[in-house]
Amino acid sequence: MQKLLLKNIKNLLSVYENAPQKLSGKEMGQLPCIENAWLACEKGLIADYGSMDDFPGITDWKGLEVIDCAGKIVMPGFVDSHTHIVYAGNREQEFVDRIKGLSYEEIFKRGGGILNSVEKLRNASEDELFEQSKERLKEIISQGTVAVEIKSGYGLNVESELKMLRVIRRLKDLEWIPVKATFLGAHAVPSEYKDNKKGYIDLIIKEMLPAIEKEQLAQYIDVFCEKNYFDAEETRSILEAGKKHGLIPRAHVEQLSHSNGIKTAVACGAISVDHLEFCSDADIELLKNSATMPTVLPGAAFFLNLPLPPARKMIDAGLPVAFASDYNPGSSPSGNMKLMMSMACIQYKLTPEEAINAVTLNTAYAMGLQNELGTITIGKKASLIITKEINSFGALPYAFGSDLIDKVILNGKVWK
Repeated sequence: MQKLLLKNIKNLLSVYENAPQKLSGKEMGQLPCIENAWLACEKGLIADYGSMDDFPGITDWKGLEVIDCAGKIVMPGFVDSHTHIVYAGNREQEFVDRIKGLSYEEIFKRGGGILNSVEKLRNASEDELFEQSKERLKEIISQGTVAVEIKSGYGLNVESELKMLRVIRRLKDLEWIPVKATFLGAHAVPSEYKDNKKGYIDLIIKEMLPAIEKEQLAQYIDVFCEKNYFDAEETRSILEAGKKHGLIPRAHVEQLSHSNGIKTAVACGAISVDHLEFCSDADIELLKNSATMPTVLPGAAFFLNLPLPPARKMIDAGLPVAFASDYNPGSSPSGNMKLMMSMACIQYKLTPEEAINAVTLNTAYAMGLQNELGTITIGKKASLIITKEINSFGALPYAFGSDLIDKVILNGKVWK
């Protein structure tokens, strides 16, 4: 029987006897912790914890691994609720093009952007795609991510979308961390349908969705609701069609302009709305009366030099907010959630406490994993981060370029 004991922990963060489903508004500034703590893991779950002053000692050493965490902080691992890590090749040339002055929309119109990734992905075999994506999965785990959502959306035809989703399933079957799959066939209109968007939407609804349901390849459906992509009414029809095939809605909204994506996604019962650069005050009021998680993707806004989503205003208005990486080849080529936490503090003015909650419990909620991950609670998965020796948890966002993670624990076992 695999057992793990962490002792002499400088600070054990996000400790709850009865964990909330998510944290909203002022609650996001709360981070219950125990100083000089211990934590016991058994059968892959958190079994017990407490202060070293009251440590009961060890009665059974059989199968027990002990890690001394003196000077180190232990916290829930990061949950990344928005990624596109299944892709082929890279888009480094577009990075150079943007430096030279081309906009994201200009690059897209000349066959770059998402359509560039589509061409590369269609030409890659499933095995090639799996091997490339597996390396990215290893990378983000080593950086502290203990659960991840992965989208399709670079195939844009039946064969290639199913290929992507099968690769995501193979990553899930590795059983390293929980992986949730999202069908994003409505990421863009492929070149062959550029004069027939309705025909492509029909392909999504009438052919892709039934095939996905038949193979049980996804848990969520997503749409890029944006000018030159899919408008609000098209988004609604696709999300509603997905619901009929058992998929939970989520959506890319208000990234490059205001397109009424939040209003549409909330009306469809979306679990999350992501990007939010052009989120309005009216949208904030809508979100306050919903169960939808607003999710900021700071890597994309940073990489594309977009306006910053109003995360601070959302929290001050009483909303929950999650921060995810948007790891993808074109607009956020990083899955480093510690870096995203730094951006949350530096650019969006979240406190370290708020930032930690935004990349753990609230992102877990956005993946339907809030009862398994996101806090230190007995019975949750023992998927944790042990930092190096640091002064305080504020060092995590403060030292934005430093690797301060000593060990990553997955289901009670040391990964890194």
